[in-house]
Amino acid sequence: MGTFQISLSQIQAFLLVFLRVSAIIITVPLFDSKNIPLLFKAGLALSFSILLFQVISLKDVPVEIRPIPLAIGISGEILLGVIIGMSVRIIFAGIQLAGQLVGFQMGLAIANVIDPMTSEQVSVVARLNNLMAMLIFVTINAHYWFIRAVADSFQMVQPFGFHFDNSVMEHLIKLIGNMFIISIKVAAPIMTVLLLTSVVLGLIARTVPQLHVFIVAMPLKILIGLIFLGFSVPFVVTFIGETFNTLGRDMLFFLKAM
Repeated sequence: MGTFQISLSQIQAFLLVFLRVSAIIITVPLFDSKNIPLLFKAGLALSFSILLFQVISLKDVPVEIRPIPLAIGISGEILLGVIIGMSVRIIFAGIQLAGQLVGFQMGLAIANVIDPMTSEQVSVVARLNNLMAMLIFVTINAHYWFIRAVADSFQMVQPFGFHFDNSVMEHLIKLIGNMFIISIKVAAPIMTVLLLTSVVLGLIARTVPQLHVFIVAMPLKILIGLIFLGFSVPFVVTFIGETFNTLGRDMLFFLKAM
């Protein structure tokens, strides 16, 4: 009769892998929606952890039974998983912020919809950008690179090996700053056109006082915004694809800093 021989070191290593993977799945944009049942997320994290545990080779993982070092190690794994998931989420947040800026300039700030991920009201354009970013993320197989980065994270940062220092904080600040850069680059063409439209309407209002500019401006800006939103889709898709292409490299540098 066969018996399972599982050491305490293997059990502890698997639990640490499960905690890191669970933190990543909870924070990554594709699975952080509140509409996805918590039981499904737990099952996905457990299944992915079992498969990943067979692939990665964890060497010299110490068995820690002291409460304080064990709690610090568990907190480090959860924090590392959250940081990896947030590094992807920040890109989506920048794209969604671009939609918020464009929607505000077009006059669609009142026309909001419920975002199923955050259960908050967001602009229609922001929701459109978010859906487009998700489609691009899946189409260019960026989720495969993300899974590869998760597997490589255990080779570069072993369990109980996470260290939060100044270099990690610098990379976090750089990622957050990159969110605003992405949003400006995505929204810049449409915001420029709408700004020029406002300037032209202001000049018309000064030269033709009989024209009710406020009545004409709202539908005109929405029309121009939608037209140039369609024109800018190929360029935005190319830019978002290039941003996701550099995701694996940026995450590799980030893990080296840890």
